[in-house]
Amino acid sequence: MRASDLLVKCLENEGVEYVFGVPGEEMLDIVDSLSTSRIQFISTRHEQGAAFMADSYGRLTGRAGVCASTLGPGAMNLTTAVADANLDRSPLVAITGQVGLELTHKEYHQYIDIVQAFNPITKWNTRIDSPQIIPEVVRRAFQAAESEKPGAAHLELPEDVAEMEAYGGPLPRTVPYRPVVREEALWRAAEIINRAEHPIILAGNGVIRSRASMTLRDLVESAGIPVATTFMGKGTVSAESDLHSGTIGLQARDHVICGFDRADLVIAVGYDIVEYAPGRWNSGGDKTIIHIDSVAADVQANYVPAVELVGDISASLDGLRPLLEGRTDGAYYRQLKEFVISEWESHAEDAGPSITPQKIVCDMRRALGRHDILISDVGAHKLWIARLYPAYEPNTVLISNGFASMGFAVPAAIAAKLVHPDRKVLAACGDGGFLMNVQELETAERLGVKVVYLVFNDYGYGLIKWKQMGKYNKAFGVDLGNPDFVKLAESFGAQGYRVNDASELGSILDKAFEGPRSAVIDVPVDYAENFKLSERLGQMICPT
Repeated sequence: MRASDLLVKCLENEGVEYVFGVPGEEMLDIVDSLSTSRIQFISTRHEQGAAFMADSYGRLTGRAGVCASTLGPGAMNLTTAVADANLDRSPLVAITGQVGLELTHKEYHQYIDIVQAFNPITKWNTRIDSPQIIPEVVRRAFQAAESEKPGAAHLELPEDVAEMEAYGGPLPRTVPYRPVVREEALWRAAEIINRAEHPIILAGNGVIRSRASMTLRDLVESAGIPVATTFMGKGTVSAESDLHSGTIGLQARDHVICGFDRADLVIAVGYDIVEYAPGRWNSGGDKTIIHIDSVAADVQANYVPAVELVGDISASLDGLRPLLEGRTDGAYYRQLKEFVISEWESHAEDAGPSITPQKIVCDMRRALGRHDILISDVGAHKLWIARLYPAYEPNTVLISNGFASMGFAVPAAIAAKLVHPDRKVLAACGDGGFLMNVQELETAERLGVKVVYLVFNDYGYGLIKWKQMGKYNKAFGVDLGNPDFVKLAESFGAQGYRVNDASELGSILDKAFEGPRSAVIDVPVDYAENFKLSERLGQMICPT
């Protein structure tokens, strides 16, 4: 068999369901081998879209999503989304073609050293220069991508190697068992927690990756300790819980930051410093920290744990729970939570041509069930979703935040619907991010994948405008022109809607989800609320 056939057999052995990619000349053998495989090759309209789909697949399943491209420009088009997966700790394996080995020592048409280019954005990557190493490097790539902390791996297969004769078969797939924390460490952590006056839990995406959300919820309720989540940790603890104090990672005087100002102990569970820098919530470096994760802490000046419980997160939480004394005073954190609820309720019944971000987020929540999936792109709307949108279950809100790349939501939603065809999937985008990968609407229609895309349309880069106005009291270079989004949707075979009055949004969302096709909803958003929010947060007083 060809080396490309062996590569595909190894992918099958890893349980790969989809390979997302754009076919190219230097990967003809790979695509041909996929044509007879049980793996579905999904042709996308851009390599970035392919990698974002693999990224989303990895987040939702815990198994590496796979994307593929040709050499040169195709491979470089993958890089933004590969870096996004790597920094957002999403398992992904990228496969790229390349010129023949005899050409890699000199300048040649479309040739650059892709392995070297991918070094900073992957956990591990290599060139396959012999068919016989394919089983080993494929197994290693998936092991690297899926082990904590997950991320991206890359394999380059030159076209002459791809067509060489190959022998052998895949290596066995093994699942490592995480260690259990020693009892004396649990007692030490419990002693610190029980002694603290104002402890708070900071739950990150590692809780979701480790499938430890239910265990964390049990500990939170039994110990009575309030919990805040990172953007990517939304849903680890249900927003319905009285002890859920919100989402951290917004502005300097966010309501949750006020809670952290008061805290004398931060219990970081599955928290990654890339999600929200510890210098933002521990600027003085004076808070006691307990680190609970599957890997050791990345120590910084503002993140020096007193105790580290490194091992299986669920086992650590289970071992810690019976050692903790229960608490009943959560009044302070309920006061902070009421600020968020007031933001929600004050705009829930808005009507008129001015449509606030609060109203949009409220109607999105009404339209989606408990287990349905909201995917947020990057922009001003992301901050409103992260702060206001109540998540009830883990992995129901996907946000690009470690790398924070615009263009994520449109392709990511397609993969989410492939993984969960029985759930509603809503992609929330700014007009800027939506147009960065709008071409993948054709991919969704071709696959028969039904997604609803809601566009927060402010004719510009709203988040940057917000920042510019705050710093310089003026905006520059952020105003844009847009196409007719309704006609654009229809040109792809999707349904298009435009909201003219805030009171219409809820019914239009319902109609879009009930329809037979994907839909694009154009919502003109009034981001004057951004500046009003900044003023209200600045006036907040944090009681002791």
